[in-house]
Amino acid sequence: MSAEDFANRTVVVTGAAGGIGAALARRFARAGARVALLDRDVDGADAVAADLGDIPTLVHHCDVTSPESCDAAIDAVVAAWGGVDVLVVNAGITQLGRFVDTEVGVIRRVVDVNFFGAVNCTKAALPSLLERRGRIIVTSSVAGVAPLVGRTGYAASKHALHGFFDSLRAEHRDDGLRVLVVCPSFVDTAIGDHALGPDGGPVAPDSRTGVKTPMAPDDVAAAVVAAAARDRRLLLVGRDARLSYWIGRLVPRLYESLMVRRTTRRPDEAGSPPALR
Repeated sequence: MSAEDFANRTVVVTGAAGGIGAALARRFARAGARVALLDRDVDGADAVAADLGDIPTLVHHCDVTSPESCDAAIDAVVAAWGGVDVLVVNAGITQLGRFVDTEVGVIRRVVDVNFFGAVNCTKAALPSLLERRGRIIVTSSVAGVAPLVGRTGYAASKHALHGFFDSLRAEHRDDGLRVLVVCPSFVDTAIGDHALGPDGGPVAPDSRTGVKTPMAPDDVAAAVVAAAARDRRLLLVGRDARLSYWIGRLVPRLYESLMVRRTTRRPDEAGSPPALR
């Protein structure tokens, strides 16, 4: 298969107003797809849609934590274009802070957006995806395949995505449903700037310390579209992601030591640990 296989297909992207979601919308548009951009930030999604030129687009408000909102957004796409060929569950948030200092409600909020948000959108789109033998693309993280200090809630939400979508793929292996789980490492997005602190409030802007050159969202999107076209099941995006995956499996104690050194700061150091994705 090649990227041309997405021509005239309907692609739905959640969290499409910026970062990886916006980059994926642009990449699928270049491949000739119709693109539905779902986000709570409708103005941001409108701006992305305006950049796509003559490509058919649809922008719809969607709060992924609300099943009703997800149903309404998917219903709008089906009404406009007849169905969904590709669902990209990408919307996500993160948190910063060790668990000992973090309120459980913060963990619950992160899991609600990152995991249940993906579940809600998938539930809404699954009948159409099965009818059209479609594809789900899941934005996970290297934190979904390895531990991460200071992001227990984020890592838990991403690990949960793997269990859910690997199982969903197995349930529908004879129905033509394809599932690609994507694990980027450090990407130049604003997710860290909006991270939840231990009490659920804002934290200092993410300084990306420890990452010389985070990946550009468009580079991630290009890799994702190419992997989807080849029917890949798991994509580790970038050298850091591949090293984390294999070292974490083959030499877990070494990985843990390296990761702790990379993500832990002294109290007098400015900024916050680097954010994934």
